[in-house]
Parts: sequence; structure tokens; C-alpha cells
Amino acid sequence: MALETKLYQKLTQQLVMTPQLRMAIKILQVGRMELEALIVDEMSQNPVLEEVADAPEAPQKVETAFETAEVPTVDGTVATTSADEWKPTEDAAPEVTAANALGEIDWKDYLDNYGNDFHNAASGSSSDHDEDRRPALENTLVRTSSLVDHLMWQLRLSDLSEREQTIIGVIVTNLDGDGYLRLPIEEVAFMAGADLEETERLLKILQGFDPPGVAARNLSECLLLQLAQLGQGDSLAAMLVRDHLAALEGKRFDKLARELKVSTSEIAEAQKVIATLEPKPGRDYGDGDVRYVTPDVYIQKVGEELVVTLNDEGLPRLRVSQFYRRVLGQGDSTEAKGYIQDKMRAAAWLIKSIHQRQRTLYMVTQSIIKFQREFFEHGVSHLRPLVLKDVANDIGMHESTVSRATANKYAHTPQGIYELKYFFTSSLRGADGEDVSAESVRKKIKEIIGGEDPSSPFSDQSIAEKLAKDNIDIARRTVAKYRELMGILPSSKRRQFA
Repeated sequence: MALETKLYQKLTQQLVMTPQLRMAIKILQVGRMELEALIVDEMSQNPVLEEVADAPEAPQKVETAFETAEVPTVDGTVATTSADEWKPTEDAAPEVTAANALGEIDWKDYLDNYGNDFHNAASGSSSDHDEDRRPALENTLVRTSSLVDHLMWQLRLSDLSEREQTIIGVIVTNLDGDGYLRLPIEEVAFMAGADLEETERLLKILQGFDPPGVAARNLSECLLLQLAQLGQGDSLAAMLVRDHLAALEGKRFDKLARELKVSTSEIAEAQKVIATLEPKPGRDYGDGDVRYVTPDVYIQKVGEELVVTLNDEGLPRLRVSQFYRRVLGQGDSTEAKGYIQDKMRAAAWLIKSIHQRQRTLYMVTQSIIKFQREFFEHGVSHLRPLVLKDVANDIGMHESTVSRATANKYAHTPQGIYELKYFFTSSLRGADGEDVSAESVRKKIKEIIGGEDPSSPFSDQSIAEKLAKDNIDIARRTVAKYRELMGILPSSKRRQFA
């Protein structure tokens, strides 16, 4: 059979992920804080973009590129946004066209206005407008002190020799996030270049530092160190921690009382003392920053209506610089014109994508309100089962678009602040044939456990029987699964003794 080369023509359709489409997808799925950072980054890279003043003296009607525009959606289709459906601000990006018959550019005026801004940015100074937007000093985030920093600060204040401080420093740097020394002491001694006896002695000194229980090698040693600092090193609580920690964890108080020849009430009192100790002394010195949730949308009840308001506070209002439009109309360099046109198209697409994001978020939130109105009226117990497909069909968008629009977004509601993903829950079939939200079932389980007698807690089977009285027919193993997801211990470990 002879081999030969031939040419074929083939016609196919496929979705091409252009940089503009990738930008639209990214803007749609990021949260509000990330969006603000993205806008600031784009403004620093695109000289055509500029921020609109908060209160223009003479606002004028500006023809925008969005009053009738085709906007590619995330799923690849093309949606037409009209002015009647969604009207951006009047200061949105103007249509990218060359200016004609505008006269010569006054470069002196340009340098007086724009040159000073560049000089201020380069020199580190700021204008009055920047001073007004600068956050207060008490609202400025600072790096939290880590456990290593806290221990090394105490080490520098001690009267130990330089060699001893070096050895203890090796121990400190090998502690884990909970404050435990997981490495064998022999390995630490080898790393520090010291003998085992000296390393053990210096470890005992480190274990006397704050926080109590730090540098312990196991949970029992950690609790014993804290009891010793409380002056209870020889107490019943210390005996339980040292020799009977497993039995104490299993709440086998009767067995412990017989073995130690004490009453169950004494065991219960010792257990209460142990419960006040910190099993992870290093967790209050985490290196992670605290993240505060800023709602992307507000849902407020006004009369009998639920009103949706997008949170635009702090987001810069963008437009295309009028100066560069004049430059585009009068520039002689083809290369300069091409550069400015590319930047103008990028600026127009950015603003268009932001408006499309806000429009999609508004429509998705309105649809969620339609399905979950009982939740906003009465709380979590009235949360209905809801999937992405329901909202997608309601607003005429693809499920992937709804998924991205609800990712990393939070809503301030009459019931509190919730992630938009929270409103999409699976369903369980009730005894009366109606679907029940899994989230509402978890809430009922938590309420039942919260109202139980601590000395005689409900078993998983008892909880299932109580749910059945409310027409929620689920198995005992399902109750156990939901209980574990909420971090609630089984009944044998929830039992408390008087």
C-alpha cells in the first residue's frame, strides 16, 4: 500500500478562550475584595483608565459602549445587554472613537495636571484626595506575632548563656503549629550539637515559658505542665492525665472511681479542671491573617418586599481618559495610535465585564430570593432544597455562569451574612413526601442536642426518632454523619457527671 500526502478541508466550531473572555470569567468569579485589587492593578498597567471623581460638578450625558452591546457570557454564548435591562453609570467608558477638529493639545497644561500626579506617586507623597481615602491607623492590618517570635522574645530576656540560647532556639524552631515538639529529643540534640542531658535540661527551661504547656512532646505532658503551673502537679487531675487519659476521654467514670477508690463526683470535678486546660497552646499564635467578610450584595426588607442592593462602596468608577482620546485624534505616529487603541479596547472591555458581573450577580440574587423567600422571612429552618439548574433556568443562563457568579460572594441578609453558595443545598425526602433541605435538618439536629440533659444525652437513634415526629424520616447513620460534620461528639462523650 502506497503512502501519500493529501490536503483536506475541515469546518468545525469551537469556543476559543480569548484573553478578553478569560478576563470576563475571572472578574465574574472573584470576590469583592479581589475585584477591587484587580481594578487597581489594571489601572496601574493601563494609562487610558482613570477614576471618576465622586461628585462631578456638571455631569453630562455620555454615550457609552454598553447601551446596546454584545457581551460574551462565561459559557460561550453571546448575550445582548440593553439600556432598559441594565444601565451602567453615566461615567462608564465612552465609545472608542477618534476625536476630530479638537485643536492642538496643550502640553504645558498636561504636564501641570498629570505631571504632578506622577511626581507625587514617585516621591511617595499623596494628594488631598488620596489623604481622604487613606484608612485610619487603627484600621491598618499588621502582622501578628507568631509562636516562634513570642518564645524568642522571652528567650532574649532570660539570663541564659549564648550557647544555651542557641540550643533552645533550635528547639523553638522545630515546634509545630500547636506548640508541640514532635521530633525525638536525640535528633534535636544532634541538630544543636549538644549532648542529650544538656538538651533535656534546656527543654525543661523552655517548657516553663509562656504559653503554658508549650514544647510538650505529647498531650499528656502538655496537660501535666499546665497543672504543675496551677500548683496541682500531685492532684487527682494530674493522676488521671498521667495514667488514665484514655479512660477519661471515654467518660468511664465508674471504672475510674473503682480503680482509684474515689467517688464519681471527685472524678467529675477533676475532669472539669482538665477541661479548662489548653490542649494546643500554640494555636493562639498562628501566622495566618484574619480575613473579614465584606458583603457583595445587601438583601434588605422594605415593607413586604426584599430589596437587592449591590455593594459598590470602595470600587473605583472607571472611564476612558479624555486626554488620550484627543491624542488618538491628533497623533501622527501609527505605532502610538495602535498602542492607544489597544489600551482603549482593553479599558472598554474591562468596564463592560465589570458591568456584566454586577448585572449577573443582581439577577442571580433576585432568583435566589424567589426560591428562598421563606428563609429570609423565618430563618434556616425554612431553607428549601435548591440546585444551580433551578436558578440557571429561571434567569436564562448556563449553570456554570451561575456557579461562578455565586463563588466567593457573600450576601448581607435579615438573617445574617451568608455565602451565596449556602443557599444551594441538597434535599431529603420527608415522611409526608415533601423535600426537606439538608441544612435545615442539620439545624434541627443541633437544636435537639442543645436542649438535651447533659447527664443523659440523646443517642443518634433517639435523635432520628425525634426527627421522625417532625416528618423527617432519616436513618440513624445519617444523623451520625450530620453530627460528625458539625463537629459534635457522640452521646457517650457528651455525657456530663454532676
